[in-house]
Amino acid sequence: MKRIYEAAAYGPQGACFWADTVSGDDWPALPGPRHTEVAVIGGGFTGLSAALHLAQDGVEVTLLEAGHAGYGASGRNGGFCCLGGSKASDAQLRRHYGPRGLAAWRQTEKDAVATAARLIEAHGIEADIHSEGETIIAHSPRAFGKLKAGLDGMAEAYGTRPRLTEMEEMAAEGLGGPFFGALTIPLGFALNPRKYLAGLTRAAQSAGATLHAHSPVTALSRQTRWQLDTPQGRLTADRVILATNGYSSEDLPDWLRARYLPVQSSVIVTEPISPELQAAQGWSSHQMAYDNRFLLHYFRLMPDNRFLFGMRGGLTATPRAQAAISRKIRADFAAMFPAWRDVTVSHEWAGLVCIMASLTPFAGAVPDHPGLFAGMGYHGNGVAMGSHTGMLLADLVQGKTPRAPIPEAMRHPPRRFPLGRFRRALLAPAYATAGLLDL
Repeated sequence: MKRIYEAAAYGPQGACFWADTVSGDDWPALPGPRHTEVAVIGGGFTGLSAALHLAQDGVEVTLLEAGHAGYGASGRNGGFCCLGGSKASDAQLRRHYGPRGLAAWRQTEKDAVATAARLIEAHGIEADIHSEGETIIAHSPRAFGKLKAGLDGMAEAYGTRPRLTEMEEMAAEGLGGPFFGALTIPLGFALNPRKYLAGLTRAAQSAGATLHAHSPVTALSRQTRWQLDTPQGRLTADRVILATNGYSSEDLPDWLRARYLPVQSSVIVTEPISPELQAAQGWSSHQMAYDNRFLLHYFRLMPDNRFLFGMRGGLTATPRAQAAISRKIRADFAAMFPAWRDVTVSHEWAGLVCIMASLTPFAGAVPDHPGLFAGMGYHGNGVAMGSHTGMLLADLVQGKTPRAPIPEAMRHPPRRFPLGRFRRALLAPAYATAGLLDL
């Protein structure tokens, strides 16, 4: 595989809390050469959703995952099933796609949350769901001013009116801390992503999908059929779905080279926080929340009263850089929740989210590659959007009209980043600029 980070960035999950909450959910390796109607590369939310919907339609589908079940971003994320998937601003979306295109994208954000909710309900998935929508926390007076100024626009965009919380009301809502107000959007929910993934696994297998882990695709080519080479043998397929997102390889296929940019994200989880310590901090809400910095923090009190805290950042995956990120995430946590600075951190891990040059996801056919489709680029919000994209790809690969509209913002094949395999150098100035804007 050709990847742009050090090997450690793609390495084992380490002390990931979610892994401790499931058992026996791995899949067998590909047993040898096989043929299938549709092959799916990648066993995260996108790939599993695609496999499930294809199998439900009676299509023979085989999924190949390079690591164990839940190895990549779908098993490492913060568990926020919420609006998102793009980093483009309203102004950028309106300029590129017009008012209707912007409205179509906003509707797709809502549709994505609804898709995940439907899958959970339809298949009886126990995923530790909590949180009534998502809460955006203002980290400065200026940031709160932006939330207030965008209130009407957000209500128009999503067809529901968010609730504004002034700074002096924060503690009463269990949102105490060095914050300056909040805005709650009543759309979305938090979950345990590994339990959700395990539920999708059971549903896909029950529908007839074949799932294989520990079966990395080392070469992808097309003769009369698509050929997917693995250490165990070759899988041939009539059509293929790429669902590898930030864990993609530059040469699977060569078309993918430089069309995506993985970005590191880190998470810590604490031991359960007692009611006394919750009261001392003034934070007892189980809302999923994030601050409105460009380099955001995301956090929530989980059903068992452990606290999850995550952040973006990190330019390399060397031991020295990873140690620095570990120090920073703990320092940021202590600064935002000072009453908990001595609470034991029981779990810490990192993973890769995926951004695109257009700042919007892609779902569709790969140009000049007959029978090849791809879904990727969720900008850190893949729980909902990945689940939704997998459903859309299942329809596209069958030549069916998608069961939900695909907005223009997702239709354009991704363009390449500058600098090729050195493109992560673009992150350093971007992070420096973002840090200044966050002041």
